[in-house]
Amino acid sequence: MGKPKKRTSPRKTGTRRSHIVLELARKVNSKSPVKVHTTIRETGKVKAA
Repeated sequence: MGKPKKRTSPRKTGTRRSHIVLELARKVNSKSPVKVHTTIRETGKVKAA
C-alpha cells in the first residue's frame, strides 16, 4: 500500500501521517478481501510457540 508523504520540516504537529495511513488501511479492510496490517492490537501478532 502506498504511504502519504511526510512534510519536509521536522518535529512539528502533523508531520507524521501514520494516523492517515491507519484510516486508509481500515477503509480497505472493511471492503477488500485482501487485509492490510493496521496495528498489532487490531491485526494480532502471531507468536512462535
